[in-house]
Amino acid sequence: QIDFTKTLTDEQVYEAIMANYSSLSKEWISHQWTWMNSVYSTFKDHYKYMILTCLVEKTLQFYDQMGVNYNYEEYYSKSYLHIEKFSIINICEKLNLPKETVRRKILELEQLGVIKRQKKQIIIDRTAFKLIKPDNQIKLTSNYIFLVSQALSKNNIYSTKLNPKVIENGIKKKFSITWRWFYRMQIPLVIGYEKFMHDLVGFHIWGTIAMNQVLNISKDLESKNKFPLDHKTVSDMLIKNVGTNPGVSAMSISDMTSIPRPTVVRKCTYLLKIGLIKINSKKQYELSNLNFRKTLVYQKEVFWNKAKFIRKVLNLLVIS
Repeated sequence: QIDFTKTLTDEQVYEAIMANYSSLSKEWISHQWTWMNSVYSTFKDHYKYMILTCLVEKTLQFYDQMGVNYNYEEYYSKSYLHIEKFSIINICEKLNLPKETVRRKILELEQLGVIKRQKKQIIIDRTAFKLIKPDNQIKLTSNYIFLVSQALSKNNIYSTKLNPKVIENGIKKKFSITWRWFYRMQIPLVIGYEKFMHDLVGFHIWGTIAMNQVLNISKDLESKNKFPLDHKTVSDMLIKNVGTNPGVSAMSISDMTSIPRPTVVRKCTYLLKIGLIKINSKKQYELSNLNFRKTLVYQKEVFWNKAKFIRKVLNLLVIS
Protein backbone atom coordinates (compact mmCIF):
# COMPACT_ATOMS: atom_id res chain seq x y z
CA GLN A 1 0.00 0.00 0.00
CA ILE A 2 1.29 3.46 -0.91
CA ASP A 3 1.28 5.97 1.93
CA PHE A 4 0.17 9.07 0.04
CA THR A 5 0.91 11.28 3.06
CA LYS A 6 4.62 10.77 2.30
CA THR A 7 4.40 11.85 -1.35
CA LEU A 8 5.13 15.36 -2.58
CA THR A 9 3.34 17.94 -4.71
CA ASP A 10 4.86 20.22 -7.35
CA GLU A 11 4.07 23.23 -5.15
CA GLN A 12 6.01 21.85 -2.17
CA VAL A 13 9.12 21.21 -4.27
CA TYR A 14 8.84 24.56 -6.05
CA GLU A 15 8.55 26.48 -2.78
CA ALA A 16 11.55 24.62 -1.32
CA ILE A 17 13.67 25.53 -4.38
CA MET A 18 12.67 29.18 -4.22
CA ALA A 19 13.13 29.48 -0.43
CA ASN A 20 16.58 27.82 -0.42
CA TYR A 21 17.91 29.37 -3.60
CA SER A 22 21.28 30.48 -2.20
CA SER A 23 22.21 26.91 -1.23
CA LEU A 24 20.95 25.38 -4.49
CA SER A 25 21.78 27.88 -7.27
CA LYS A 26 25.48 27.02 -7.62
CA GLU A 27 24.82 23.30 -8.06
CA TRP A 28 21.90 23.89 -10.42
CA ILE A 29 23.73 26.19 -12.82
CA SER A 30 26.72 23.80 -12.87
CA HIS A 31 24.29 20.97 -13.59
CA GLN A 32 22.75 22.82 -16.54
CA TRP A 33 26.05 24.08 -17.91
CA THR A 34 27.48 20.54 -17.93
CA TRP A 35 24.44 19.30 -19.85
CA MET A 36 24.67 22.12 -22.41
CA ASN A 37 28.34 21.28 -22.95
CA SER A 38 27.40 17.67 -23.73
CA VAL A 39 24.64 18.90 -26.07
CA TYR A 40 27.15 20.92 -28.08
CA SER A 41 30.20 18.64 -27.92
CA THR A 42 28.53 15.60 -29.51
CA PHE A 43 28.08 17.14 -32.99
CA LYS A 44 29.36 20.72 -32.47
CA ASP A 45 25.75 21.61 -33.20
CA HIS A 46 23.12 22.16 -30.49
CA TYR A 47 20.15 21.64 -32.80
CA LYS A 48 21.21 18.22 -34.09
CA TYR A 49 21.46 16.94 -30.53
CA MET A 50 18.13 18.50 -29.53
CA ILE A 51 16.42 16.84 -32.50
CA LEU A 52 17.86 13.48 -31.44
CA THR A 53 16.69 14.17 -27.89
CA CYS A 54 13.14 14.76 -29.16
CA LEU A 55 13.20 11.48 -31.08
CA VAL A 56 14.50 9.56 -28.07
CA GLU A 57 12.01 11.21 -25.70
CA LYS A 58 9.13 10.15 -27.94
CA THR A 59 10.37 6.56 -27.90
CA LEU A 60 10.77 6.66 -24.10
CA GLN A 61 7.18 7.92 -23.96
CA PHE A 62 6.09 4.90 -26.02
CA TYR A 63 7.93 2.54 -23.62
CA ASP A 64 6.21 4.21 -20.67
CA GLN A 65 2.76 3.91 -22.26
CA MET A 66 3.36 0.21 -22.95
CA GLY A 67 4.53 -0.40 -19.37
CA VAL A 68 8.08 -1.23 -20.51
CA ASN A 69 11.03 -0.25 -18.31
CA TYR A 70 14.72 -0.58 -19.16
CA ASN A 71 17.35 -0.08 -16.50
CA TYR A 72 20.51 1.84 -17.31
CA GLU A 73 22.60 -1.10 -18.49
CA GLU A 74 19.76 -2.63 -20.51
CA TYR A 75 19.06 0.67 -22.25
CA TYR A 76 22.69 1.13 -23.34
CA SER A 77 23.36 -2.55 -24.12
CA LYS A 78 22.30 -2.19 -27.77
CA SER A 79 23.99 -0.18 -30.48
CA TYR A 80 20.72 0.75 -32.19
CA LEU A 81 17.63 2.49 -30.90
CA HIS A 82 14.40 2.06 -32.85
CA ILE A 83 12.42 5.30 -32.89
CA GLU A 84 8.66 5.34 -32.48
CA LYS A 85 6.86 7.05 -35.38
CA PHE A 86 7.41 10.79 -35.53
CA SER A 87 6.58 13.76 -37.71
CA ILE A 88 8.75 16.72 -38.63
CA ILE A 89 5.89 19.04 -37.63
CA ASN A 90 5.96 17.66 -34.06
CA ILE A 91 9.70 18.32 -33.81
CA CYS A 92 9.22 21.83 -35.22
CA GLU A 93 6.58 22.60 -32.60
CA LYS A 94 8.59 21.12 -29.76
CA LEU A 95 11.85 22.89 -30.66
CA ASN A 96 10.36 26.10 -32.07
CA LEU A 97 12.22 25.56 -35.36
CA PRO A 98 11.24 26.09 -39.02
CA LYS A 99 10.51 22.98 -41.10
CA GLU A 100 13.43 23.75 -43.40
CA THR A 101 15.87 23.76 -40.47
CA VAL A 102 14.58 20.46 -39.05
CA ARG A 103 14.66 18.77 -42.47
CA ARG A 104 18.20 19.98 -43.08
CA LYS A 105 19.46 18.84 -39.67
CA ILE A 106 17.82 15.42 -40.04
CA LEU A 107 19.43 15.05 -43.48
CA GLU A 108 22.81 15.97 -41.95
CA LEU A 109 22.30 13.35 -39.23
CA GLU A 110 21.53 10.81 -41.96
CA GLN A 111 24.70 11.76 -43.82
CA LEU A 112 26.67 11.25 -40.61
CA GLY A 113 25.13 7.79 -40.30
CA VAL A 114 23.48 8.64 -36.97
CA ILE A 115 19.94 8.25 -38.31
CA LYS A 116 19.06 5.42 -40.66
CA ARG A 117 15.79 4.80 -42.47
CA GLN A 118 14.69 1.20 -42.96
CA LYS A 119 11.45 1.27 -44.93
CA LYS A 120 9.10 3.09 -42.53
CA GLN A 121 11.36 2.73 -39.52
CA ILE A 122 13.82 5.29 -38.12
CA ILE A 123 16.86 3.93 -36.29
CA ILE A 124 19.47 5.82 -34.29
CA ASP A 125 22.86 4.19 -34.73
CA ARG A 126 24.78 4.86 -31.53
CA THR A 127 28.01 3.52 -33.03
CA ALA A 128 28.04 6.33 -35.60
CA PHE A 129 28.81 9.08 -33.11
CA LYS A 130 30.71 9.49 -29.89
CA LEU A 131 28.26 8.19 -27.34
CA ILE A 132 29.01 8.96 -23.73
CA LYS A 133 26.79 7.34 -21.16
CA PRO A 134 25.47 10.11 -18.90
CA ASP A 135 27.28 8.78 -15.82
CA ASN A 136 28.50 12.21 -14.75
CA GLN A 137 25.16 13.85 -15.60
CA ILE A 138 23.25 11.33 -13.47
CA LYS A 139 25.62 12.00 -10.57
CA LEU A 140 25.08 15.76 -10.87
CA THR A 141 21.31 15.32 -11.18
CA SER A 142 21.20 12.95 -8.20
CA ASN A 143 23.25 15.32 -6.06
CA TYR A 144 20.95 18.24 -6.85
CA ILE A 145 17.83 16.17 -6.09
CA PHE A 146 19.46 15.18 -2.79
CA LEU A 147 20.02 18.85 -1.85
CA VAL A 148 16.36 19.62 -2.59
CA SER A 149 15.29 16.60 -0.51
CA GLN A 150 17.37 17.95 2.39
CA ALA A 151 15.60 21.32 2.14
CA LEU A 152 12.25 19.51 2.21
CA SER A 153 13.34 17.37 5.17
CA LYS A 154 14.29 20.45 7.23
CA ASN A 155 10.69 21.58 6.97
CA ASN A 156 9.39 18.09 7.79
CA ILE A 157 7.79 17.80 4.35
CA TYR A 158 9.80 14.79 3.15
CA SER A 159 10.84 12.04 5.55
CA THR A 160 12.53 9.41 3.35
CA LYS A 161 16.22 9.12 4.23
CA LEU A 162 18.33 9.48 1.09
CA ASN A 163 21.84 10.08 -0.12
CA PRO A 164 23.06 10.88 -3.68
CA LYS A 165 24.02 7.25 -4.36
CA VAL A 166 20.55 5.95 -3.45
CA ILE A 167 18.99 8.50 -5.81
CA GLU A 168 21.48 7.62 -8.57
CA ASN A 169 20.68 3.92 -8.23
CA GLY A 170 16.95 4.68 -8.27
CA ILE A 171 17.29 6.66 -11.51
CA LYS A 172 19.35 3.90 -13.13
CA LYS A 173 16.94 1.18 -12.01
CA LYS A 174 14.00 2.94 -13.68
CA PHE A 175 16.13 4.61 -16.33
CA SER A 176 13.80 4.65 -19.34
CA ILE A 177 11.08 6.27 -17.20
CA THR A 178 13.18 8.71 -15.19
CA TRP A 179 15.24 9.85 -18.19
CA ARG A 180 12.05 10.58 -20.08
CA TRP A 181 11.10 12.83 -17.16
CA PHE A 182 14.58 14.39 -17.39
CA TYR A 183 14.12 15.18 -21.10
CA ARG A 184 10.64 16.56 -20.43
CA MET A 185 12.31 19.01 -18.05
CA GLN A 186 15.29 19.85 -20.24
CA ILE A 187 13.66 20.34 -23.64
CA PRO A 188 11.19 23.08 -22.55
CA LEU A 189 13.93 24.68 -20.42
CA VAL A 190 16.37 25.04 -23.30
CA ILE A 191 13.72 26.01 -25.85
CA GLY A 192 12.21 28.57 -23.46
CA TYR A 193 15.49 30.46 -23.33
CA GLU A 194 16.01 29.89 -27.08
CA LYS A 195 12.71 31.68 -27.78
CA PHE A 196 13.96 34.58 -25.68
CA MET A 197 17.49 34.76 -27.14
CA HIS A 198 16.62 33.33 -30.59
CA ASP A 199 19.71 31.16 -30.51
CA LEU A 200 20.96 28.10 -28.58
CA VAL A 201 24.61 29.04 -29.01
CA GLY A 202 23.86 32.43 -27.45
CA PHE A 203 22.07 30.73 -24.57
CA HIS A 204 25.05 28.42 -23.99
CA ILE A 205 27.43 31.39 -23.90
CA TRP A 206 25.12 33.45 -21.69
CA GLY A 207 24.86 30.47 -19.30
CA THR A 208 28.66 30.27 -19.10
CA ILE A 209 28.89 33.96 -18.17
CA ALA A 210 26.08 33.48 -15.64
CA MET A 211 27.82 30.46 -14.08
CA ASN A 212 31.04 32.44 -13.60
CA GLN A 213 29.13 35.22 -11.85
CA VAL A 214 26.99 32.93 -9.68
CA LEU A 215 30.05 30.95 -8.53
CA ASN A 216 31.79 34.19 -7.50
CA ILE A 217 28.75 35.49 -5.64
CA SER A 218 28.13 32.08 -3.99
CA LYS A 219 31.49 32.30 -2.19
CA ASP A 220 30.37 35.55 -0.55
CA LEU A 221 26.94 34.16 0.29
CA GLU A 222 28.40 31.08 1.97
CA SER A 223 30.84 33.11 4.09
CA LYS A 224 28.40 35.86 5.17
CA ASN A 225 25.07 34.07 5.61
CA LYS A 226 24.27 31.22 7.96
CA PHE A 227 20.77 30.64 6.59
CA PRO A 228 19.61 29.92 3.02
CA LEU A 229 18.36 32.98 1.13
CA ASP A 230 15.34 32.96 -1.15
CA HIS A 231 15.34 33.56 -4.90
CA LYS A 232 14.41 37.25 -4.76
CA THR A 233 17.07 38.09 -2.16
CA VAL A 234 19.79 36.29 -4.11
CA SER A 235 18.70 37.95 -7.38
CA ASP A 236 18.80 41.39 -5.71
CA MET A 237 22.30 40.64 -4.38
CA LEU A 238 23.47 39.56 -7.84
CA ILE A 239 22.12 42.80 -9.34
CA LYS A 240 23.86 44.93 -6.67
CA ASN A 241 27.15 43.06 -7.12
CA VAL A 242 27.35 43.37 -10.92
CA GLY A 243 30.86 44.58 -11.73
CA THR A 244 32.39 43.79 -8.32
CA ASN A 245 33.68 40.36 -9.37
CA PRO A 246 35.83 39.39 -12.36
CA GLY A 247 34.05 38.59 -15.61
CA VAL A 248 35.06 35.99 -18.17
CA SER A 249 36.89 36.57 -21.46
CA ALA A 250 35.87 35.34 -24.92
CA MET A 251 38.91 33.04 -24.96
CA SER A 252 37.96 31.52 -21.60
CA ILE A 253 34.36 30.97 -22.77
CA SER A 254 35.70 29.26 -25.89
CA ASP A 255 38.02 27.03 -23.82
CA MET A 256 35.20 26.11 -21.43
CA THR A 257 32.58 25.31 -24.08
CA SER A 258 34.66 24.34 -27.18
CA ILE A 259 32.66 26.94 -29.15
CA PRO A 260 35.09 28.71 -31.58
CA ARG A 261 36.28 32.09 -30.29
CA PRO A 262 35.02 34.09 -33.33
CA THR A 263 31.55 32.60 -32.72
CA VAL A 264 31.77 33.54 -29.02
CA VAL A 265 32.67 37.14 -29.90
CA ARG A 266 29.86 37.37 -32.45
CA LYS A 267 27.24 35.97 -30.07
CA CYS A 268 28.46 38.18 -27.22
CA THR A 269 28.03 41.20 -29.50
CA TYR A 270 24.38 40.22 -29.90
CA LEU A 271 23.94 39.64 -26.14
CA LEU A 272 25.45 43.08 -25.53
CA LYS A 273 23.01 44.59 -28.01
CA ILE A 274 19.93 43.17 -26.26
CA GLY A 275 21.27 44.18 -22.84
CA LEU A 276 21.80 40.75 -21.26
CA ILE A 277 25.54 41.20 -20.71
CA LYS A 278 28.08 44.00 -20.52
CA ILE A 279 31.85 44.19 -21.02
CA ASN A 280 34.30 45.61 -18.47
CA SER A 281 37.60 47.44 -18.92
CA LYS A 282 39.50 44.13 -19.03
CA LYS A 283 37.41 42.95 -22.02
CA GLN A 284 35.64 40.45 -19.78
CA TYR A 285 31.93 39.72 -20.08
CA GLU A 286 29.52 40.03 -17.14
CA LEU A 287 25.78 39.83 -16.64
CA SER A 288 24.03 43.20 -16.76
CA ASN A 289 21.66 44.75 -14.20
CA LEU A 290 18.83 44.27 -16.69
CA ASN A 291 19.49 40.53 -16.86
CA PHE A 292 17.43 39.26 -13.96
CA ARG A 293 14.37 41.37 -14.68
CA LYS A 294 14.34 40.19 -18.30
CA THR A 295 14.86 36.50 -17.54
CA LEU A 296 12.60 36.23 -14.48
CA VAL A 297 9.53 35.04 -16.40
CA TYR A 298 11.61 32.28 -18.06
CA GLN A 299 13.20 31.30 -14.75
CA LYS A 300 9.82 30.73 -13.13
CA GLU A 301 8.82 28.34 -15.92
CA VAL A 302 12.18 26.56 -15.56
CA PHE A 303 11.69 26.16 -11.81
CA TRP A 304 8.19 24.69 -12.25
CA ASN A 305 9.46 22.13 -14.78
CA LYS A 306 12.34 21.35 -12.45
CA ALA A 307 9.96 20.95 -9.51
CA LYS A 308 7.81 18.49 -11.50
CA PHE A 309 10.84 16.37 -12.39
CA ILE A 310 12.20 16.28 -8.84
CA ARG A 311 8.76 15.55 -7.38
CA LYS A 312 8.37 12.53 -9.67
CA VAL A 313 11.81 11.12 -8.79
CA LEU A 314 11.42 11.63 -5.04
CA ASN A 315 7.92 10.10 -5.07
CA LEU A 316 9.24 7.15 -7.07
CA LEU A 317 11.85 6.57 -4.37
CA VAL A 318 9.12 6.68 -1.70
CA ILE A 319 7.05 3.93 -3.34
CA SER A 320 9.95 1.78 -4.61
